[in-house]
Amino acid sequence: MMQSDTAALDDAVSALAMTGDLAMGQPAGHSARVAVLAARVAAADDAGPDGVAAARLVARLRWCGATASAGGFARLLGDDVAGRAAMLARTLPRPHPLTFASVAPLARAQCEVATCIARMLGLSSTVEEGLRHAFEHADGGGLPAQLAGDSVPPVVFHVALAGDLEVLSRAHGLDEAVRRIGRLAGRKYPADLARRMLPQAREWLDAPHDAAPLLAGKASLALVADVLELKLPWLAGHARRVAALARDAATLAGLPLEQARLLERAALVHGLGRAAIPNPVWERNGRLQAPDWHAVRRAPYWTSQLTSHAPALADAAHLAAHAYERLDGSGYFRRLPAEALDPAHRLLAAATAWAALRAPRPWRAPYDPAAATALLAAQAGRFDRRAVEAVTAAARASRPAAPRDGGPLTDRELEVLRQVGRGAHPWEAARALRISTGAVRTHVDSILGKLECATRPAAMLKALALGLI
Repeated sequence: MMQSDTAALDDAVSALAMTGDLAMGQPAGHSARVAVLAARVAAADDAGPDGVAAARLVARLRWCGATASAGGFARLLGDDVAGRAAMLARTLPRPHPLTFASVAPLARAQCEVATCIARMLGLSSTVEEGLRHAFEHADGGGLPAQLAGDSVPPVVFHVALAGDLEVLSRAHGLDEAVRRIGRLAGRKYPADLARRMLPQAREWLDAPHDAAPLLAGKASLALVADVLELKLPWLAGHARRVAALARDAATLAGLPLEQARLLERAALVHGLGRAAIPNPVWERNGRLQAPDWHAVRRAPYWTSQLTSHAPALADAAHLAAHAYERLDGSGYFRRLPAEALDPAHRLLAAATAWAALRAPRPWRAPYDPAAATALLAAQAGRFDRRAVEAVTAAARASRPAAPRDGGPLTDRELEVLRQVGRGAHPWEAARALRISTGAVRTHVDSILGKLECATRPAAMLKALALGLI
C-alpha cells in the first residue's frame, strides 16, 4: 500500500460512514451521532467496554454497504436517496413496492458488502457479525437471515434503537419518536430494552455528541473509492484511474512530490459526493434537465463536507471538490474563475475529464485516445492547455497493465466478472463475450463460489481489492 493511498483508519471509517449517510438520504454526520447514542444504549445495557466499542463501530458503518443496493432501491422507489430517507423516517406513502421479497436481496447485498469492508479494515468479529445481521428483528421478521431473539447479536439491537431514536426524533420530534419506538418494541428490538432505554432518550439526545477516535492504524483510500463506485457499477475503478493519471501528470508537470501525492489522494475521494445524488440522475440517457443539473452540481459540495468529518483528509477533500471547476467559470460547485484555480486544481480537472472520456458509459462507447485528446483540446477555454498536455502525456507514458494472476478465477471468469461486475445484464455479457446467457450464469455462480461471496457487489469489491480487475 503506497503512503499516498492511505489514511488513518478512523478517518477512512468516517469517509465510509459519510458515504453511507449520503446514500441513505441522511445528513452528513448522522452515523456519528447514532454511534454516540448506540454507545450509551450499550453501556446502559451492561455490554461492557468491548460491546460499547462495537456499538460505535457498527453504528458508523451500518450504511457503508448502501451503495451496493442503490440501483435496486432506485428501481423500486424511483429515487434511491429520497426513497430510503422516507423509509428510515417511516414516511413512505402507501401503497409502496417495498415487500420482504423485494427488499431481501438488497439487504443481503448491503450486509455482505458492509461485512467485507469490516474484514478489509481488520475490525473485530463482533463488528463483522453486527454488520452481517444489521437488519434482523427481535421477532424474526428482519433480514437477511430472519434470526430472532437471542440469536441476534445484541449490538444489532443497540444500534437499531439508537438509529431509530436519531432519525425519528429529527423527523417527527422526540415525543412522537418515543411513541413510534414503543410500537416497534417487541418486534424490532426487545421490549425490555426499549422500556429501559426510552426514559433516557431526551438526556442522551441533548448531551454533547463528540466522541474520541476508536481506531489506530491505516486503511486504503482506494477502498473508500471502490465502495462509493458500487453505487454505479459502470464506474468501477474510475477513481483509481484518475488517481494514477493525476499523480503521474503532476510529476511530468514538475509539481513537488507532496503535491503529486495530494492529487492522488484527492482523486480517490473526488467522487464521494455522488452518493447524495439519485441513481436515475447519473444514468439518464440524453440531455440532463435543469433539476438534474442542480443535483449534479451539488456533488462536489458534498465531497467538500468530508473536511468536517475527517479533518485529517481536509486537504485532499478541499482539492477534490475542485474536480469539476472550469477556467471559464462554468464549472461547479463554486463556479470559480481561472485566477482562483491553481495548477493542482487544473490537473485534477483534466485528469478527471480524460478518464471519464476514455471509459465506456451505458449511453456511449469510450472515446479512443486521439478523440479524447481532441475533445479536451477543443475546450481550451475550459481546460488548462498545459494540464491537458501533462495528462495526455501521462496517459501515453503509462504502460499497459501487466496481465494479473487471476488467482482462483479462470481467464473466462475474469472476463465475465468485468462485464457483469460493471453492471451488464447476463444477456449483454453473453453477447459481448459471444457465449450463451446460461454460460454467463454458470460462470457467475463459479465466481461467487471461488471468491466466497454470496452477492455480485461483494464479489466486485473483493476483486477490486485483490487487483483482479
